[in-house]
Amino acid sequence: MPTEDPKLDQLKRLLGENDDLRKAATLLFWDQRVMMPPGGAEARADALATVSRLTHERFVDDELGNLLEDLKGLEETLDYESDDASLIRVTRRDFDKAVRVPPELTGEMRRASALASADWGLAKQNADYPSMLPHMEKHLELKHRYVACFDTPDETYDVLLDDYEPGMKTSDVRAIFDTLKEELLPLIQEISEAGDVDDSFLTGEFDPGAQQAFSLEIVRRFGFTDEEWRLDTTAHPFMTTPGHGDVRLTTNYRPHDTTSLFASMHEFGHGVYEWGVAPELSRGPLGSGVSLGVHESQSRTWENLIGRSRPFWRYFYPRLQEHFPQFGSVDEEAFYRAVNKVHPSLIRIDADEVTYNMHIILRFELEQELIEGRVDLRDLPEAWDARMDEYLGIDVPSAREGVLQDMHWSSGSMGYFPTYALGNVMSVQIWERLKEDVDVDEQMERGEFGEIREWLRSRLYVLGRKFEPQETIERVTGSRIDPGPYVRYLREKLAPQPA
Repeated sequence: MPTEDPKLDQLKRLLGENDDLRKAATLLFWDQRVMMPPGGAEARADALATVSRLTHERFVDDELGNLLEDLKGLEETLDYESDDASLIRVTRRDFDKAVRVPPELTGEMRRASALASADWGLAKQNADYPSMLPHMEKHLELKHRYVACFDTPDETYDVLLDDYEPGMKTSDVRAIFDTLKEELLPLIQEISEAGDVDDSFLTGEFDPGAQQAFSLEIVRRFGFTDEEWRLDTTAHPFMTTPGHGDVRLTTNYRPHDTTSLFASMHEFGHGVYEWGVAPELSRGPLGSGVSLGVHESQSRTWENLIGRSRPFWRYFYPRLQEHFPQFGSVDEEAFYRAVNKVHPSLIRIDADEVTYNMHIILRFELEQELIEGRVDLRDLPEAWDARMDEYLGIDVPSAREGVLQDMHWSSGSMGYFPTYALGNVMSVQIWERLKEDVDVDEQMERGEFGEIREWLRSRLYVLGRKFEPQETIERVTGSRIDPGPYVRYLREKLAPQPA
Protein backbone atom coordinates (compact mmCIF):
# COMPACT_ATOMS: atom_id res chain seq x y z
CA MET A 1 0.00 0.00 0.00
CA PRO A 2 1.48 3.41 -0.98
CA THR A 3 2.79 5.53 1.87
CA GLU A 4 0.95 8.80 2.53
CA ASP A 5 3.48 11.60 2.97
CA PRO A 6 3.41 15.04 1.26
CA LYS A 7 7.15 15.07 0.64
CA LEU A 8 7.09 11.59 -0.82
CA ASP A 9 4.24 12.67 -3.09
CA GLN A 10 6.30 15.67 -4.18
CA LEU A 11 9.29 13.41 -4.89
CA LYS A 12 7.11 11.15 -7.04
CA ARG A 13 5.76 14.15 -8.97
CA LEU A 14 9.25 15.45 -9.74
CA LEU A 15 10.49 11.99 -10.72
CA GLY A 16 7.46 11.47 -12.95
CA GLU A 17 8.12 14.70 -14.82
CA ASN A 18 11.77 13.78 -15.20
CA ASP A 19 10.77 10.38 -16.56
CA ASP A 20 8.54 12.11 -19.12
CA LEU A 21 11.59 13.97 -20.40
CA ARG A 22 13.53 10.71 -20.58
CA LYS A 23 10.71 9.22 -22.66
CA ALA A 24 10.91 12.17 -25.04
CA ALA A 25 14.63 11.50 -25.52
CA THR A 26 13.85 7.81 -26.07
CA LEU A 27 11.41 8.68 -28.85
CA LEU A 28 13.94 10.99 -30.48
CA PHE A 29 16.51 8.16 -30.36
CA TRP A 30 14.10 5.52 -31.73
CA ASP A 31 13.03 7.84 -34.56
CA GLN A 32 16.65 8.58 -35.46
CA ARG A 33 17.45 4.88 -35.75
CA VAL A 34 14.24 3.79 -37.50
CA MET A 35 12.52 6.65 -39.35
CA MET A 36 14.66 9.79 -39.62
CA PRO A 37 16.20 10.69 -43.01
CA PRO A 38 19.99 11.05 -42.81
CA GLY A 39 19.84 14.79 -43.37
CA GLY A 40 18.28 15.30 -39.95
CA ALA A 41 21.35 14.17 -38.01
CA GLU A 42 22.63 17.60 -36.97
CA ALA A 43 19.22 18.85 -35.83
CA ARG A 44 18.51 15.61 -34.00
CA ALA A 45 21.85 15.79 -32.21
CA ASP A 46 20.97 19.28 -30.96
CA ALA A 47 17.51 18.14 -29.82
CA LEU A 48 18.88 15.12 -27.97
CA ALA A 49 21.57 17.23 -26.33
CA THR A 50 19.01 19.76 -25.13
CA VAL A 51 16.54 17.21 -23.77
CA SER A 52 19.31 15.24 -22.06
CA ARG A 53 20.74 18.38 -20.46
CA LEU A 54 17.32 19.54 -19.25
CA THR A 55 16.56 16.08 -17.86
CA HIS A 56 19.84 16.09 -15.96
CA GLU A 57 19.35 19.66 -14.68
CA ARG A 58 15.91 18.85 -13.31
CA PHE A 59 17.10 15.64 -11.69
CA VAL A 60 20.01 17.25 -9.81
CA ASP A 61 17.97 20.28 -8.73
CA ASP A 62 18.29 21.23 -5.05
CA GLU A 63 14.57 20.64 -4.54
CA LEU A 64 14.96 16.94 -5.26
CA GLY A 65 18.13 16.70 -3.17
CA ASN A 66 16.41 18.37 -0.21
CA LEU A 67 13.44 16.02 -0.51
CA LEU A 68 15.74 13.00 -0.38
CA GLU A 69 17.39 14.39 2.73
CA ASP A 70 14.02 15.08 4.38
CA LEU A 71 12.79 11.56 3.54
CA LYS A 72 15.65 9.73 5.29
CA GLY A 73 13.60 9.33 8.44
CA LEU A 74 10.60 7.96 6.55
CA GLU A 75 12.82 5.56 4.60
CA GLU A 76 14.14 4.07 7.85
CA THR A 77 10.58 3.29 9.00
CA LEU A 78 9.54 1.58 5.77
CA ASP A 79 9.93 -2.09 4.93
CA TYR A 80 13.11 -2.47 2.87
CA GLU A 81 11.22 -4.38 0.18
CA SER A 82 8.39 -1.84 -0.18
CA ASP A 83 8.06 0.13 -3.40
CA ASP A 84 8.42 3.45 -1.56
CA ALA A 85 11.56 2.46 0.35
CA SER A 86 13.06 1.19 -2.91
CA LEU A 87 12.10 4.40 -4.71
CA ILE A 88 13.86 6.59 -2.13
CA ARG A 89 16.91 4.29 -1.96
CA VAL A 90 17.39 3.97 -5.73
CA THR A 91 16.69 7.65 -6.38
CA ARG A 92 19.30 8.62 -3.80
CA ARG A 93 21.89 6.40 -5.47
CA ASP A 94 21.06 7.86 -8.89
CA PHE A 95 21.07 11.41 -7.50
CA ASP A 96 24.41 10.98 -5.72
CA LYS A 97 25.96 9.93 -9.04
CA ALA A 98 24.20 12.46 -11.25
CA VAL A 99 24.88 15.47 -9.03
CA ARG A 100 28.61 15.00 -9.60
CA VAL A 101 28.27 15.38 -13.38
CA PRO A 102 27.70 18.82 -14.95
CA PRO A 103 24.49 18.86 -17.03
CA GLU A 104 26.48 20.49 -19.84
CA LEU A 105 28.70 17.41 -19.98
CA THR A 106 25.65 15.15 -20.18
CA GLY A 107 24.32 17.19 -23.09
CA GLU A 108 27.69 17.22 -24.82
CA MET A 109 28.00 13.44 -24.51
CA ARG A 110 24.51 12.91 -25.94
CA ARG A 111 25.17 15.28 -28.84
CA ALA A 112 28.49 13.60 -29.66
CA SER A 113 26.75 10.22 -29.59
CA ALA A 114 24.00 11.31 -31.96
CA LEU A 115 26.46 12.83 -34.47
CA ALA A 116 28.72 9.78 -34.43
CA SER A 117 25.79 7.35 -34.70
CA ALA A 118 24.65 9.16 -37.84
CA ASP A 119 28.08 8.70 -39.45
CA TRP A 120 28.71 5.12 -38.32
CA GLY A 121 26.58 3.35 -40.95
CA LEU A 122 28.42 4.82 -43.92
CA ALA A 123 31.81 4.42 -42.24
CA LYS A 124 31.08 0.74 -41.61
CA GLN A 125 29.85 0.24 -45.16
CA ASN A 126 33.07 1.73 -46.52
CA ALA A 127 35.34 0.11 -43.90
CA ASP A 128 36.45 3.68 -43.19
CA TYR A 129 37.84 3.72 -39.65
CA PRO A 130 39.71 7.03 -40.16
CA SER A 131 36.40 8.85 -40.69
CA MET A 132 35.19 7.62 -37.27
CA LEU A 133 38.45 8.33 -35.48
CA PRO A 134 37.63 11.99 -34.64
CA HIS A 135 34.29 10.89 -33.18
CA MET A 136 35.93 8.21 -31.07
CA GLU A 137 38.64 10.60 -29.89
CA LYS A 138 35.89 12.96 -28.79
CA HIS A 139 34.09 10.15 -26.97
CA LEU A 140 37.26 9.11 -25.15
CA GLU A 141 37.95 12.69 -24.10
CA LEU A 142 34.38 12.98 -22.77
CA LYS A 143 34.71 9.67 -20.90
CA HIS A 144 37.83 10.91 -19.14
CA ARG A 145 36.01 14.08 -18.15
CA TYR A 146 33.10 11.97 -16.92
CA VAL A 147 35.32 9.65 -14.86
CA ALA A 148 37.03 12.69 -13.31
CA CYS A 149 33.68 13.71 -11.79
CA PHE A 150 33.89 10.81 -9.32
CA ASP A 151 36.15 9.79 -6.46
CA THR A 152 39.20 7.85 -7.57
CA PRO A 153 37.98 4.27 -8.13
CA ASP A 154 39.87 1.02 -7.65
CA GLU A 155 40.09 0.91 -11.45
CA THR A 156 39.14 3.68 -13.89
CA TYR A 157 36.82 1.30 -15.73
CA ASP A 158 34.73 0.81 -12.56
CA VAL A 159 33.02 4.17 -13.13
CA LEU A 160 31.95 3.27 -16.67
CA LEU A 161 30.87 -0.26 -15.77
CA ASP A 162 28.70 0.98 -12.91
CA ASP A 163 26.52 2.94 -15.34
CA TYR A 164 25.38 -0.33 -16.91
CA GLU A 165 25.84 -2.87 -14.12
CA PRO A 166 25.37 -0.99 -10.82
CA GLY A 167 27.47 -2.22 -7.95
CA MET A 168 29.72 -4.47 -10.00
CA LYS A 169 33.48 -3.94 -10.11
CA THR A 170 35.86 -4.54 -12.98
CA SER A 171 37.67 -7.13 -10.84
CA ASP A 172 34.38 -9.06 -10.42
CA VAL A 173 33.85 -9.17 -14.17
CA ARG A 174 37.48 -10.10 -14.79
CA ALA A 175 37.18 -13.09 -12.44
CA ILE A 176 34.06 -14.34 -14.23
CA PHE A 177 35.64 -13.81 -17.64
CA ASP A 178 38.86 -15.54 -16.62
CA THR A 179 36.77 -18.59 -15.74
CA LEU A 180 35.01 -18.41 -19.10
CA LYS A 181 38.32 -18.15 -20.97
CA GLU A 182 39.77 -21.07 -19.03
CA GLU A 183 36.76 -23.26 -19.79
CA LEU A 184 35.64 -22.12 -23.24
CA LEU A 185 38.88 -21.87 -25.20
CA PRO A 186 39.54 -25.63 -24.74
CA LEU A 187 35.88 -26.35 -25.53
CA ILE A 188 36.15 -24.42 -28.79
CA GLN A 189 39.24 -26.47 -29.65
CA GLU A 190 37.50 -29.76 -28.77
CA ILE A 191 34.55 -28.92 -30.99
CA SER A 192 36.82 -27.84 -33.82
CA GLU A 193 38.72 -31.12 -33.70
CA ALA A 194 35.51 -33.17 -33.65
CA GLY A 195 34.63 -32.22 -37.22
CA ASP A 196 32.38 -29.79 -39.03
CA VAL A 197 28.59 -29.45 -38.94
CA ASP A 198 26.88 -28.84 -42.28
CA ASP A 199 25.10 -25.50 -42.19
CA SER A 200 25.31 -24.72 -45.90
CA PHE A 201 21.52 -24.69 -46.20
CA LEU A 202 21.32 -21.70 -43.84
CA THR A 203 22.54 -19.43 -46.64
CA GLY A 204 20.68 -18.80 -49.86
CA GLU A 205 17.76 -16.64 -50.94
CA PHE A 206 15.26 -15.92 -48.16
CA ASP A 207 12.43 -13.52 -48.92
CA PRO A 208 12.49 -10.63 -46.40
CA GLY A 209 8.68 -10.58 -46.44
CA ALA A 210 8.59 -14.23 -45.37
CA GLN A 211 11.19 -13.50 -42.69
CA GLN A 212 9.02 -10.71 -41.32
CA ALA A 213 5.90 -12.88 -41.33
CA PHE A 214 7.61 -15.78 -39.55
CA SER A 215 9.34 -13.47 -37.06
CA LEU A 216 5.95 -12.02 -36.15
CA GLU A 217 4.44 -15.50 -35.86
CA ILE A 218 7.13 -16.49 -33.36
CA VAL A 219 6.98 -13.39 -31.19
CA ARG A 220 3.18 -13.46 -31.18
CA ARG A 221 3.38 -16.95 -29.68
CA PHE A 222 5.75 -15.49 -27.11
CA GLY A 223 3.33 -12.70 -26.14
CA PHE A 224 3.68 -9.85 -28.67
CA THR A 225 0.40 -7.98 -29.29
CA ASP A 226 -0.42 -5.16 -31.68
CA GLU A 227 -1.86 -3.12 -28.80
CA GLU A 228 1.46 -2.79 -26.97
CA TRP A 229 4.27 -3.80 -29.33
CA ARG A 230 5.92 -2.81 -32.65
CA LEU A 231 8.47 -4.60 -34.83
CA ASP A 232 10.42 -2.40 -37.26
CA THR A 233 13.65 -2.64 -39.23
CA THR A 234 16.97 -0.90 -38.60
CA ALA A 235 20.66 -1.31 -39.40
CA HIS A 236 21.57 -2.65 -35.93
CA PRO A 237 18.66 -4.34 -34.07
CA PHE A 238 17.66 -2.92 -30.68
CA MET A 239 14.69 -2.55 -28.34
CA THR A 240 13.40 0.50 -26.57
CA THR A 241 10.28 1.48 -24.68
CA PRO A 242 9.12 5.10 -24.44
CA GLY A 243 6.62 4.21 -21.71
CA HIS A 244 4.45 1.54 -20.14
CA GLY A 245 2.53 -0.43 -22.76
CA ASP A 246 4.75 0.79 -25.62
CA VAL A 247 7.43 -1.76 -26.54
CA ARG A 248 9.41 -1.18 -29.73
CA LEU A 249 11.46 -3.98 -31.24
CA THR A 250 13.66 -3.72 -34.31
CA THR A 251 15.32 -6.36 -36.44
CA ASN A 252 17.18 -6.61 -39.74
CA TYR A 253 15.97 -8.85 -42.60
CA ARG A 254 19.03 -9.96 -44.55
CA PRO A 255 18.07 -11.57 -47.86
CA HIS A 256 20.71 -14.33 -47.77
CA ASP A 257 20.08 -15.87 -44.34
CA THR A 258 17.44 -16.13 -41.61
CA THR A 259 19.34 -14.62 -38.70
CA SER A 260 16.51 -12.07 -38.39
CA LEU A 261 14.46 -14.78 -36.66
CA PHE A 262 16.95 -14.99 -33.81
CA ALA A 263 17.42 -11.21 -33.73
CA SER A 264 13.66 -10.82 -33.33
CA MET A 265 13.57 -13.37 -30.49
CA HIS A 266 16.55 -11.64 -28.87
CA GLU A 267 14.90 -8.23 -28.94
CA PHE A 268 11.62 -9.74 -27.72
CA GLY A 269 13.51 -10.89 -24.62
CA HIS A 270 14.54 -7.30 -23.93
CA GLY A 271 11.03 -6.10 -24.64
CA VAL A 272 9.18 -8.61 -22.48
CA TYR A 273 11.40 -7.69 -19.52
CA GLU A 274 10.35 -4.04 -19.82
CA TRP A 275 6.75 -5.06 -20.52
CA GLY A 276 6.66 -7.15 -17.34
CA VAL A 277 7.86 -4.48 -14.90
CA ALA A 278 5.09 -3.83 -12.37
CA PRO A 279 2.87 -1.01 -13.74
CA GLU A 280 2.90 0.77 -10.39
CA LEU A 281 6.66 1.28 -10.80
CA SER A 282 6.31 3.05 -14.15
CA ARG A 283 6.91 6.78 -14.60
CA GLY A 284 9.89 6.78 -12.30
CA PRO A 285 13.40 5.41 -11.77
CA LEU A 286 12.17 1.93 -10.74
CA GLY A 287 10.18 1.34 -13.92
CA SER A 288 12.77 -0.44 -16.06
CA GLY A 289 15.10 -3.41 -16.05
CA VAL A 290 17.66 -3.35 -13.25
CA SER A 291 20.80 -3.54 -15.41
CA LEU A 292 21.95 -4.32 -18.91
CA GLY A 293 23.41 -7.63 -17.73
CA VAL A 294 20.09 -8.81 -16.32
CA HIS A 295 18.43 -7.39 -19.44
CA GLU A 296 20.77 -9.42 -21.62
CA SER A 297 19.98 -12.53 -19.59
CA GLN A 298 16.44 -12.27 -20.88
CA SER A 299 17.30 -11.57 -24.51
CA ARG A 300 19.60 -14.59 -24.47
CA THR A 301 16.95 -16.69 -22.71
CA TRP A 302 14.39 -16.09 -25.46
CA GLU A 303 16.93 -16.28 -28.29
CA ASN A 304 19.06 -19.22 -27.15
CA LEU A 305 17.63 -21.19 -24.23
CA ILE A 306 14.25 -21.14 -25.95
CA GLY A 307 14.87 -20.27 -29.60
CA ARG A 308 17.79 -22.65 -30.20
CA SER A 309 16.33 -25.57 -28.26
CA ARG A 310 15.09 -28.87 -29.68
CA PRO A 311 11.61 -28.56 -28.12
CA PHE A 312 11.16 -25.10 -29.70
CA TRP A 313 11.93 -26.40 -33.19
CA ARG A 314 9.80 -29.51 -32.73
CA TYR A 315 6.88 -27.10 -32.78
CA PHE A 316 8.17 -24.42 -35.15
CA TYR A 317 10.15 -26.38 -37.74
CA PRO A 318 7.14 -27.43 -39.87
CA ARG A 319 6.07 -23.78 -39.87
CA LEU A 320 9.56 -22.70 -40.92
CA GLN A 321 9.33 -25.12 -43.85
CA GLU A 322 6.01 -23.59 -44.88
CA HIS A 323 7.53 -20.11 -44.99
CA PHE A 324 10.78 -21.28 -46.61
CA PRO A 325 10.22 -24.34 -48.84
CA GLN A 326 13.98 -24.71 -49.39
CA PHE A 327 14.11 -26.34 -45.95
CA GLY A 328 11.71 -29.06 -47.12
CA SER A 329 14.57 -31.49 -47.79
CA VAL A 330 16.40 -30.66 -44.55
CA ASP A 331 15.43 -32.78 -41.55
CA GLU A 332 14.73 -31.16 -38.20
CA GLU A 333 17.78 -32.58 -36.43
CA ALA A 334 20.12 -31.31 -39.15
CA PHE A 335 18.58 -27.86 -38.85
CA TYR A 336 18.87 -27.91 -35.05
CA ARG A 337 22.56 -28.84 -35.25
CA ALA A 338 23.18 -26.14 -37.88
CA VAL A 339 21.66 -23.29 -35.86
CA ASN A 340 23.72 -24.42 -32.87
CA LYS A 341 26.96 -24.88 -34.79
CA VAL A 342 30.07 -23.78 -32.90
CA HIS A 343 32.46 -22.11 -35.28
CA PRO A 344 34.68 -19.05 -34.78
CA SER A 345 33.36 -16.18 -36.86
CA LEU A 346 33.98 -12.51 -37.48
CA ILE A 347 30.68 -10.96 -36.44
CA ARG A 348 29.57 -10.84 -32.80
CA ILE A 349 25.82 -10.77 -33.41
CA ASP A 350 26.08 -13.88 -35.60
CA ALA A 351 28.33 -15.80 -33.22
CA ASP A 352 27.34 -19.12 -31.64
CA GLU A 353 26.71 -19.55 -27.92
CA VAL A 354 30.30 -20.57 -27.12
CA THR A 355 32.44 -18.22 -29.20
CA TYR A 356 30.15 -15.25 -28.56
CA ASN A 357 31.72 -14.83 -25.15
CA MET A 358 35.20 -14.45 -26.63
CA HIS A 359 33.90 -11.57 -28.75
CA ILE A 360 32.78 -9.87 -25.54
CA ILE A 361 35.94 -10.60 -23.55
CA LEU A 362 37.98 -9.13 -26.40
CA ARG A 363 35.97 -5.89 -26.24
CA PHE A 364 36.07 -5.77 -22.43
CA GLU A 365 39.85 -6.01 -22.44
CA LEU A 366 40.32 -3.43 -25.20
CA GLU A 367 37.98 -0.97 -23.48
CA GLN A 368 40.11 -1.07 -20.33
CA GLU A 369 43.26 -0.58 -22.37
CA LEU A 370 41.73 2.41 -24.17
CA ILE A 371 40.50 4.17 -21.05
CA GLU A 372 43.83 3.57 -19.30
CA GLY A 373 45.85 4.75 -22.30
CA ARG A 374 47.55 1.43 -22.93
CA VAL A 375 46.14 1.33 -26.47
CA ASP A 376 45.90 4.42 -28.67
CA LEU A 377 42.71 4.86 -30.69
CA ARG A 378 44.79 5.15 -33.83
CA ASP A 379 46.07 1.63 -33.17
CA LEU A 380 42.71 0.13 -32.20
CA PRO A 381 42.04 -1.71 -35.51
CA GLU A 382 45.40 -3.49 -35.25
CA ALA A 383 44.85 -4.32 -31.57
CA TRP A 384 41.41 -5.68 -32.45
CA ASP A 385 42.73 -7.82 -35.27
CA ALA A 386 45.50 -9.25 -33.08
CA ARG A 387 43.05 -10.20 -30.32
CA MET A 388 40.68 -11.86 -32.84
CA ASP A 389 43.57 -13.98 -34.05
CA GLU A 390 44.61 -14.85 -30.49
CA TYR A 391 41.16 -15.84 -29.22
CA LEU A 392 39.38 -17.13 -32.31
CA GLY A 393 42.12 -17.77 -34.86
CA ILE A 394 40.48 -15.46 -37.40
CA ASP A 395 42.00 -12.99 -39.85
CA VAL A 396 39.96 -9.78 -40.08
CA PRO A 397 39.65 -8.64 -43.70
CA SER A 398 38.69 -5.01 -42.98
CA ALA A 399 37.33 -2.62 -40.36
CA ARG A 400 33.81 -3.40 -41.65
CA GLU A 401 34.03 -6.88 -40.16
CA GLY A 402 36.32 -5.72 -37.38
CA VAL A 403 36.40 -2.67 -35.19
CA LEU A 404 33.44 -0.96 -36.90
CA GLN A 405 31.04 -3.91 -36.87
CA ASP A 406 29.26 -2.70 -33.70
CA MET A 407 27.94 0.81 -33.29
CA HIS A 408 28.61 0.94 -29.52
CA TRP A 409 32.09 2.47 -29.54
CA SER A 410 31.19 4.75 -32.42
CA SER A 411 28.25 6.09 -30.39
CA GLY A 412 30.31 6.50 -27.23
CA SER A 413 29.17 3.50 -25.18
CA MET A 414 32.02 2.18 -23.05
CA GLY A 415 31.46 -0.16 -20.10
CA TYR A 416 28.50 -1.68 -21.93
CA PHE A 417 29.98 -4.72 -23.66
CA PRO A 418 30.70 -6.87 -20.55
CA THR A 419 26.98 -6.99 -19.80
CA TYR A 420 26.43 -9.21 -22.84
CA ALA A 421 28.49 -12.09 -21.47
CA LEU A 422 27.30 -11.46 -17.91
CA GLY A 423 23.79 -11.85 -19.30
CA ASN A 424 24.71 -15.24 -20.77
CA VAL A 425 25.92 -16.36 -17.35
CA MET A 426 22.84 -15.12 -15.51
CA SER A 427 20.43 -16.51 -18.08
CA VAL A 428 21.27 -20.13 -17.24
CA GLN A 429 21.12 -19.53 -13.49
CA ILE A 430 17.60 -18.14 -13.88
CA TRP A 431 16.60 -20.87 -16.37
CA GLU A 432 17.70 -23.67 -14.05
CA ARG A 433 15.56 -22.21 -11.28
CA LEU A 434 12.60 -21.82 -13.67
CA LYS A 435 12.85 -25.48 -14.72
CA GLU A 436 12.29 -26.55 -11.13
CA ASP A 437 8.73 -25.16 -11.38
CA VAL A 438 7.83 -25.38 -15.08
CA ASP A 439 8.12 -28.28 -17.55
CA VAL A 440 9.68 -26.04 -20.17
CA ASP A 441 10.28 -28.75 -22.77
CA GLU A 442 6.65 -29.86 -22.73
CA GLN A 443 5.48 -26.24 -22.97
CA MET A 444 7.73 -25.38 -25.91
CA GLU A 445 6.91 -28.55 -27.83
CA ARG A 446 3.27 -27.40 -27.83
CA GLY A 447 4.19 -23.86 -28.85
CA GLU A 448 3.05 -22.56 -25.49
CA PHE A 449 5.13 -19.94 -23.71
CA GLY A 450 2.68 -18.40 -21.26
CA GLU A 451 3.85 -20.32 -18.19
CA ILE A 452 7.49 -19.57 -18.94
CA ARG A 453 6.73 -15.89 -19.50
CA GLU A 454 4.55 -15.65 -16.38
CA TRP A 455 7.16 -17.33 -14.15
CA LEU A 456 9.79 -14.85 -15.35
CA ARG A 457 7.40 -11.92 -15.03
CA SER A 458 6.26 -12.76 -11.50
CA ARG A 459 9.75 -13.57 -10.13
CA LEU A 460 11.99 -11.17 -12.05
CA TYR A 461 10.37 -8.67 -14.38
CA VAL A 462 7.97 -7.17 -11.83
CA LEU A 463 10.88 -6.09 -9.61
CA GLY A 464 12.11 -3.44 -12.04
CA ARG A 465 14.99 -1.60 -10.37
CA LYS A 466 13.87 -2.11 -6.79
CA PHE A 467 17.07 -3.98 -5.89
CA GLU A 468 20.62 -3.92 -7.24
CA PRO A 469 21.48 -6.49 -9.94
CA GLN A 470 23.40 -8.89 -7.70
CA GLU A 471 20.63 -8.81 -5.10
CA THR A 472 18.00 -9.29 -7.80
CA ILE A 473 19.74 -12.42 -9.09
CA GLU A 474 20.07 -13.78 -5.56
CA ARG A 475 16.35 -13.26 -4.94
CA VAL A 476 15.42 -15.08 -8.15
CA THR A 477 17.97 -17.91 -8.11
CA GLY A 478 19.20 -18.17 -4.52
CA SER A 479 22.83 -17.54 -5.49
CA ARG A 480 25.15 -14.79 -6.64
CA ILE A 481 26.29 -14.45 -10.25
CA ASP A 482 28.11 -17.70 -10.99
CA PRO A 483 29.57 -18.85 -14.34
CA GLY A 484 29.44 -22.54 -13.32
CA PRO A 485 25.88 -23.35 -14.50
CA TYR A 486 26.49 -21.60 -17.80
CA VAL A 487 29.67 -23.56 -18.52
CA ARG A 488 27.89 -26.82 -17.65
CA TYR A 489 25.01 -25.92 -19.95
CA LEU A 490 27.35 -25.28 -22.88
CA ARG A 491 29.28 -28.51 -22.31
CA GLU A 492 26.12 -30.60 -22.01
CA LYS A 493 24.58 -29.07 -25.12
CA LEU A 494 27.53 -28.53 -27.42
CA ALA A 495 30.58 -30.55 -26.39
CA PRO A 496 31.43 -33.47 -28.71
CA GLN A 497 30.05 -36.78 -27.40
CA PRO A 498 32.33 -39.83 -27.12
CA ALA A 499 31.90 -42.32 -29.94
